[in-house]
Amino acid sequence: MRSGFEDYAAHLQGAAFPTRLDTGAPHPPHPVFRAAFSPPGKGEPTARRSPAARRGGFLRNALSTATMLVPASALAAPEAERLLTGTNMIGLAAVLGVVSVSLAGTFMLMKRRTVMENENREIRSALSDAQSRISRYEALIADKNRRIVIWEGRSGGAELLGQLPPETGAPANDRDFLAFGRWLKPRSASALEKAIDALRGDAAIFDLVIETARDEVLEAQGRVSGGRAFVRFVSLNNLRAQLAELQLERDRLQGSIRTFQTLLDAIDMPSWQRQPDGRLSWINDAYGEAVQAPDKRTALGEGRELLETVSREKIRAVATLDTPFRDKVATVVNGSRTFYEVVDVKTPTGSAGIATDVSRQEAVRDELNRTIKSHAETLDMLATPVAIFDDRQQLQYYNQAFRQLWELDVPFLESQPDHGELLERLRAAGRVPEQLNWKTWKDSVLSVYRSLDTHTDVWHLPSRQTLRVFATARPQGGATWVFENLTEQVDLETRYNTLLKVQGETIDHLAEGVAVFAPDGRITLSNPAFRAIWGITATEAEPGTHIKAIETACAPSHDGPDGWKTFTRAITSFEDSREQISGKLELKTGLVLDYAVIPLPDAQTMLTFVNVTDSELAERALKDKNEALRKADELKNDFVKHVSYELRSPLTNIIGFTDLLRTPGMDPLTGRQAEYLDHISNSSSVLLTLVNDILDLATVDAGIMRLNLEPLDINELIDEVALQIAHRLQEGHLTLQITADNDLGTVVADHQRLKQIFVKLLSNAANFAPEGSAIGLRCWREGADFLFTVSDSGPGMAQETIARVFNRFESDGRGGRRSGAGLGLAIVESFVSLHHGAISVDSAPGQGTRITCRIPTGEATRLTAAE
Repeated sequence: MRSGFEDYAAHLQGAAFPTRLDTGAPHPPHPVFRAAFSPPGKGEPTARRSPAARRGGFLRNALSTATMLVPASALAAPEAERLLTGTNMIGLAAVLGVVSVSLAGTFMLMKRRTVMENENREIRSALSDAQSRISRYEALIADKNRRIVIWEGRSGGAELLGQLPPETGAPANDRDFLAFGRWLKPRSASALEKAIDALRGDAAIFDLVIETARDEVLEAQGRVSGGRAFVRFVSLNNLRAQLAELQLERDRLQGSIRTFQTLLDAIDMPSWQRQPDGRLSWINDAYGEAVQAPDKRTALGEGRELLETVSREKIRAVATLDTPFRDKVATVVNGSRTFYEVVDVKTPTGSAGIATDVSRQEAVRDELNRTIKSHAETLDMLATPVAIFDDRQQLQYYNQAFRQLWELDVPFLESQPDHGELLERLRAAGRVPEQLNWKTWKDSVLSVYRSLDTHTDVWHLPSRQTLRVFATARPQGGATWVFENLTEQVDLETRYNTLLKVQGETIDHLAEGVAVFAPDGRITLSNPAFRAIWGITATEAEPGTHIKAIETACAPSHDGPDGWKTFTRAITSFEDSREQISGKLELKTGLVLDYAVIPLPDAQTMLTFVNVTDSELAERALKDKNEALRKADELKNDFVKHVSYELRSPLTNIIGFTDLLRTPGMDPLTGRQAEYLDHISNSSSVLLTLVNDILDLATVDAGIMRLNLEPLDINELIDEVALQIAHRLQEGHLTLQITADNDLGTVVADHQRLKQIFVKLLSNAANFAPEGSAIGLRCWREGADFLFTVSDSGPGMAQETIARVFNRFESDGRGGRRSGAGLGLAIVESFVSLHHGAISVDSAPGQGTRITCRIPTGEATRLTAAE
């Protein structure tokens, strides 16, 4: 059992330190306030205790000491009597002293008890008030419109208080609630998690407006208190919710604006935004580049304008709140004129615009217009009728050939008639094909506008024309109609087919053998004459038979290397150059054939064989006779040359001795002797001239005469000729009338032969000119040629005489003083020909004769004559 003192001490301890409040139930403190009522933890500062608490501690220590010094048995009565002995009086006195002190302390404690009870009552009252406040706070925190998350330090766990309305979509479960990404929108969840990390790590407070997956708006407030971090989630409603939604909408709009501004900065189209007073408030990068600014901030700060003042004034005047400005505007960019398609919208808060560079489009459009115009002009020049209809089947274009084909007037065509209306008009005029079912045919024609395929048809018009009609759908709608006139083509095909038949019949009835081979060496055509010449059947020469097989079939008639082997090589050769080959074959049957290998178009080859057996035999006989004549002519020429040379030597001696007898050193001659010598001399000269002429003609005929071409002065040559012919003119008392320029220049010719031409023509004229008359010599230049004419007033010549005047040994002694051998004009004609000139005779009976010669001059004459 415990003593009464011990009970009292225990009572005192219980009064000073109650473990429970008088409310009858324990009230554990709320975590928010636990720090104020619990002993300090490790690492936390020690809380100051109240004075009553300090006094209670002192009393507990004093009572503990007293009970230790005074045992409980000392207070028992039986023990007191035993102790009251003489020997124990001192000890008793000491005990009594202690007891006295204890009693005094007890009285003091009792006094203090009253004070402590009053303090305890005050503490209990304060605790009750605190518990009431905690209850009120818990009721406030437990509001369904908010929820609080508390973290103990950086690494402590989270404690959640309160709830949010169900319509927000916030989970009631603590773990699910802390998984923000599950019930918040991604953007809000990301922002909240970053803010909480900064709050717990760096004590960075925050205020956020977040959105749930159900589009509800919440306010999240992050704070720090006493080493703890907490976030308060509040469901906003009414005005605050509207304000938060406006803030979110503002953020979204700002984000959209930044997105669109970034997009506009990325595109190559100048864009701008203006304030109500017209000043620029924003521009994109393309605008800055267009106004040649270092960057868009500089351009915006300096207010550089892209458009000219007139264009800006026009935009202000035209643009309204309901109607934006849309037009093409020209301005100068980087020193060159640029066209922009400008769209400018006006709003109560200002205006905004964007400019699209359409300079290239304008250039392309101009080029397209020029191309279309060029094509239209080209189509107008075509002989093929063309018409274009749009997607409404109305005529948009036609060329002149179309109008002429259908004989339509221009006003009707310019009215852009419907295609169906056009067909009806052509039907009324009788210009389209007659149809048994007009409606069905018309629907078939117009079905082109409902199809993407090309429509082709052939129309046989009442005017006996044949048209091939093409209708092609256009990508932008409508169709293009082309009318190809096949009338001539059909006629040509008909005539071609007829021609083929005629040619086939003609070839079949030819006496010549004909065969045509394809590039692969197979026969495509042969006639009966071909098969008869080579003795083969129609089956052996059937089209498609290879030339090797035909060669084998024809081998019995001719198997030499110059026959079918040559034909095979020529027909099957791969050489690009194909030349005609011809020759002669003599068959074993005795036939002689002229053959020809003729290249045809499309790499085909034709063989022709002509039976020339009779003509070959006749030719051989003629050749034999010709050879005999040639040899006889050679004998004649040899005889003439031999006789001429043999005559020239004695004639030269006779002329020489005659001249010698006339020399002064010889004995004087009598008159008769002198006359005889003159006759001898003249006769010798005539005979020498004849011999020389014969030799010249023989040289020309032999082709061995060569001209010594050199530049000759024409005036000097005329003087020489006049001097040489003077003696002959004196015999007939004739005069020579020369008509020529003083400077006729030069002519490239053989001096001796050209002089012979003059002398022989003048001698011929002197022979036929009447005594005492005049002979004319007219010389002139005509371009690069030298021409001269010799004329006389003699008896003239008939046309039949003129025709043979240049024949050899042709002479006409009528009216002539001397009769010659008839070689003079023949030699003249030969010498003129050697100079590549020309000679002509103009004469009529009783009107004299005029002979004209043309001698070419220049380097060409020199080269040609040398050849």
